[in-house]
Amino acid sequence: MKNFTLSLVFLCFCMTLFAQKSSSISSPNKQIILKVTVAENGSLSYQVSYKNKTIIEPSTLGFALKRPEIMLNKFQLIGVDSSSVDETWKPVWGEVSSIRNNYKQLIVKVKDKSKFENLLNIVFRVFDDGVGFRYEFPQETAIKHFIIKDELTQFNLAGNHKTFWIPGDYDTNEYLYNTTKLSEIDALKAAKKETDIAFQAVIGANTVQTPLMMKTADGVYINIHEAALLNYPAMNITLDKATFTFTSHLVPDAVGNKAYLQAPFQTPWRTIVVSDKATEILSSKLILNLNEPSKITDVSWIKPQKFIGMWWEMHVGKSNWYLEGGKHGANTENVKKYIDYAAKHGFDGVLVEGWNEGWEDWFGNWKENVFDFVTPYSDYNIDELTAYAKAKGIKIIMHHETSGSATNYERHFDKAYKFMQDHNMNTVKTGYVGRIIPRGEHHDSQWMVNHYQRVAEKTAEYKIMVEAHEPVHPTGLHRTYPNWLANEAARGNEFNNAPNLGLVPEHETILPFTRLMGGPMDYTPGFFHFQLNQYDASRSTRVKTTLAKQLALYVTMYSPLQMAGDFPENFDKHLDAFQFIKDVPVDWDDTKVLEAEPGDFITIARKQKGKENWFIGAITDENARTTTLKLDFLEENTRYEAIIYQDAADADWKTKPEAYKIEKKIVTKKDILNLSLAKGGGCAISLMKM
Repeated sequence: MKNFTLSLVFLCFCMTLFAQKSSSISSPNKQIILKVTVAENGSLSYQVSYKNKTIIEPSTLGFALKRPEIMLNKFQLIGVDSSSVDETWKPVWGEVSSIRNNYKQLIVKVKDKSKFENLLNIVFRVFDDGVGFRYEFPQETAIKHFIIKDELTQFNLAGNHKTFWIPGDYDTNEYLYNTTKLSEIDALKAAKKETDIAFQAVIGANTVQTPLMMKTADGVYINIHEAALLNYPAMNITLDKATFTFTSHLVPDAVGNKAYLQAPFQTPWRTIVVSDKATEILSSKLILNLNEPSKITDVSWIKPQKFIGMWWEMHVGKSNWYLEGGKHGANTENVKKYIDYAAKHGFDGVLVEGWNEGWEDWFGNWKENVFDFVTPYSDYNIDELTAYAKAKGIKIIMHHETSGSATNYERHFDKAYKFMQDHNMNTVKTGYVGRIIPRGEHHDSQWMVNHYQRVAEKTAEYKIMVEAHEPVHPTGLHRTYPNWLANEAARGNEFNNAPNLGLVPEHETILPFTRLMGGPMDYTPGFFHFQLNQYDASRSTRVKTTLAKQLALYVTMYSPLQMAGDFPENFDKHLDAFQFIKDVPVDWDDTKVLEAEPGDFITIARKQKGKENWFIGAITDENARTTTLKLDFLEENTRYEAIIYQDAADADWKTKPEAYKIEKKIVTKKDILNLSLAKGGGCAISLMKM
């Protein structure tokens, strides 16, 4: 009887192995293990562990199709391929001069069990800092044209983690971040507070946006996002609070479909960055590595830059975008003053908003033909300003607000970009405020994702660099289109002037762990005047940082396109502090994340491109803190002049935001700096090799 029982157990074990087929692969350093399983019932799932801790419990994969109307969630395993890659590539610009791309790859090939027997490949790449995976519909598949109803990708988390989140929304990502347990997410409640956002399309109580940052109870950091978002809608994720499982929620189009695809096709990568060190989350290049190399062969014309702008004065009531009313800011004489100031202080360009006809009824009317992008207001002599700026060595940065009418913008692409070329302009800031046209589309739908790509490709034809405001969240595409320098795609510094929630001191300590995981942000730092009633006594809005923190943001909030946000007259009151903005570069050879904790503090050191100078930025949230910085990343046997711009002893974002002190000293790599950061404060340091 005993022998029969053992034989039966062995037989059941063999049948289970035959029915449920699993494959595993580890990261190059063996700390991350990915397991993929095709179960007996045909369901396909993956799971991820990190240092023997489960990060992602078994999570299913698949699709629901609208046409043909079938479920792609029951599969037969037909093959598994594995490989590895270890290479180094050089970005056109960035936080470091070279990036290592080292991963192990597993391709799971399956066949759908429906009557179509559709082929599908799931490609997994396991890096030392996380996992990326995507679906591939091969050329040989049975269905050539299909419509996605839903993507069924799951992220089944192993606990009720601390989470930094914003509400899922089809049209805006300009929310303040909430910090709660997963079980406490309430996106509808959070969105209801956001009266400063002009246009919302909130998805539901349990749906949030990516990048999503989490921290487990035992100190593991997890970030979920996507990479290489092309010809596909953006991914939000919806939480099942009973199981702590997120399921992908794609942005629909005007008729409710998610994506129109034709084989062969590859979806964007779904990314999971993981580490037990917050600093390594910020250092991750996983998302960049999952994007394709540059499609632009000649990149010599792509130049990171620093600029000032005729912009902030419209936000605080000094002037207006539109001509009528007598307060038009973008007039010839006013813009000349900005050009003079940029030339005097060594900036590259001047952004001019409100220069063109159409601002009188541009917002909220869902009007298709608003701007033609080539007709200036009568008081803006563009030919005179072009010659004036060129003589001063300054580029005027073009502004193309579309008011959400992407169709109108596309009709004017060639004319608008040729107009820029004719007026010595090589950078454009685009904007998409309001409801999208084609009517019924969303900012993050497949149609608009393709539109943003068309902008990047068309501007490249004219050798124009672009940064977009109100776009879809970035996913590392600045590797593929390096002329796409930056995006807003989050709550930026302009919200300092928002009347209700505005910004809060912790905001800048969360953004690098969330929004900036996908790419650089045009955050527009550099404010030196904090109570924003300078030109309108009725305003109660204010900037909720110290002046020293505004300087530090040039290092902690990475962008190759950095703006000095305030007015020249406000900079002139603090020219000693303004020197840091003049000195700090926008392109780097190396980056060291010295310390970090999402929602609390960040300290980053960066080495200037092509030089031996270093710059440090340290920021904190609403709490004062002290920190000790070792300078052991500096060059051996070398002295540096350190200029330390820090909060004064009595500085406080509420009571004395403009209180700062500047200290100079000679340091080497053996030195240690002791810094005190005020509430809502920061510290900026330049280390110039002697």
